[in-house]
Amino acid sequence: MEVTYVYKTVENCEIKGELHPTSEQYAPLLVYIHGGGLIWGTKSDMNKKQIQMYNEAGFHVFSVDYRLAPETKLPCIKEDIEDLLIWLYKKAPFDFNREKIAVIGSSAGGYLALLSGTFEVRPKAIVSFYGYGDITGDWYRNPSLHYTKMTSVPEMLAKQLIRNEVISSSPIQKRYAIYLYCRQQGKWLDYVAGMETSKLDIYCPIKNIDNDFPETLLLHGDADEDVPYEESIKMARMLDEANVPNKLITIPGGKHSFDMEMENQVAVQAIESVITYLRNTLIEN
Repeated sequence: MEVTYVYKTVENCEIKGELHPTSEQYAPLLVYIHGGGLIWGTKSDMNKKQIQMYNEAGFHVFSVDYRLAPETKLPCIKEDIEDLLIWLYKKAPFDFNREKIAVIGSSAGGYLALLSGTFEVRPKAIVSFYGYGDITGDWYRNPSLHYTKMTSVPEMLAKQLIRNEVISSSPIQKRYAIYLYCRQQGKWLDYVAGMETSKLDIYCPIKNIDNDFPETLLLHGDADEDVPYEESIKMARMLDEANVPNKLITIPGGKHSFDMEMENQVAVQAIESVITYLRNTLIEN
């Protein structure tokens, strides 16, 4: 049975995580960070079948919220994930093996998972589903060919959806138009980061890899129309150059969010591959 915890409170906003425990008390902990372009998403977005598979494989699962943009900008979003890891290592009021924490994320959550590898307090392993290591690339700074084919979102609508208060969770239905507008106009960085591109290097995992970067598993479909497959290729290449153990699993013909279709055997096999990787990294080592 899942249990909800508040890991941080800021500006009257409680930021929460949802623990899905496995049967073994001191099992490794998998922290899941949802996607949504840093603009929408909730701790409850994690696929229930995936939670079941991770639990049955001997892992606790902790699915988390974080403050959302554009009400909160990237530096503070990064700070939330940093504070989360510190809380888990030092203050979390539930039992798990604190020496065996992995961070898993999808899309923007995959980006935050990779970013956690640059923190002072880091996980032991990282799993990125179609994440990205560089937020300054043309694919995010320019209008997206994929999204410009969709119904155009006026700026007025996007701005109407922005709240006057800090929020840490929101369903996609209430926020997707903000993201769509940003991708159609090439304004994602304006809305999410709120700073000059020249100041963004510290928020790019690919530019901050060192010898202590955690072991990393990358999964990406080569037909992803949102986050280019090349983002994971480049991340793997830079990890190789830094001699950081890593593996890239390519999903042939895989689209964005391929892993959410758990009735599809491809998605099931991808999660099974993650479990094998994490068992080797966290349990057998």
